[in-house]
Amino acid sequence: MYCSIVPPYMLRRLAAQDRPHLLEAAEAARKALRHVESFQASRAVPSPAVSPGMRELKPGPPERTIYDAKSLENLPGSLVRKEGKPPTGDVAADEAYDGLGDTHRLYAEAFGRNSIDGNGLPLDATVHYGERYDNAFWDGQQMVFGDGDGQIFQRFTKSLSVIGHELTHGVTQYSGGLVYRNQAGALNESLSDVFGALVEQYAKQQSTTEASWLIGEGLFTDQVQGAALRSMKAPGTAYDDDILGKDPQPDTMDSYVRTSSDNGGVHINSGIPNRAFCLVALALGGNAWDAPARIWYETLTGGTLKPNATFGAFARATAASAKELFGGGSAEHDAVRSAWETVKVRL
Repeated sequence: MYCSIVPPYMLRRLAAQDRPHLLEAAEAARKALRHVESFQASRAVPSPAVSPGMRELKPGPPERTIYDAKSLENLPGSLVRKEGKPPTGDVAADEAYDGLGDTHRLYAEAFGRNSIDGNGLPLDATVHYGERYDNAFWDGQQMVFGDGDGQIFQRFTKSLSVIGHELTHGVTQYSGGLVYRNQAGALNESLSDVFGALVEQYAKQQSTTEASWLIGEGLFTDQVQGAALRSMKAPGTAYDDDILGKDPQPDTMDSYVRTSSDNGGVHINSGIPNRAFCLVALALGGNAWDAPARIWYETLTGGTLKPNATFGAFARATAASAKELFGGGSAEHDAVRSAWETVKVRL
């Protein structure tokens, strides 16, 4: 299972640039795009949830290992830091180490989950992957981070929401098994955005109103007119740039994008369920990793989602989870139903 953070449509815009000062960035985008497209076919088929085996009752400590690819594309690369060892002084390596720990901590402390697979899976990451590589990805076994082209994208370890996002693809791999196409694929992406944002909020101890609700904040250089890859609070507003174009995410089903590219628009249409989660969190207030996250987590891991789940099926499942956890007519149940109605998804 390969899942990357930068949408193909964004890489395609950058790859098409022919301005002299952007030639290197355009070539970097083309290379990243070829890498993404080489995995498209395998990502589009159903991916059954992998059984984690006997889950430990109490989460253990993380077991992190960081490698350095040294600008090559051979994985995992050279070992640079193991669990419990001091910082290396390499910013990317140390950010990756800390980000893996922050993600492990959210799942352990908020949900009682023992690592990504629920059974203490060691967390491995490789930094400095490729030359000017414009992406970060989960390859089904480990995290991989590029350094960016330096003109449009900075190093991909810089954003904690990106690290949490990609590792959550691993959680979905082990617990959800959603097809990476059309609405099921958009739900897969949205779940990674939701829990990526939660990793960042939990690490910073931000309330729902303090949080930015941005995915990939800080990845862009100052040459880009934009704040992040995506906005969960206001899909379609994360960037508006003469090179990358305007953020194309819809915020309701009225603007749902029907397309055959990007596996049926998995990165574009994820804005709709993203906004639904954000609306629930803002309506309930407090910390999003409490009631809102519990509802979404139980929906993801409860075993009721089909591989080809639609937005409507997921909405009904979250409402059922809210009812089971908090009761019908509770503030939580009402907030979930109201959020899906606002984004015009039928329950």
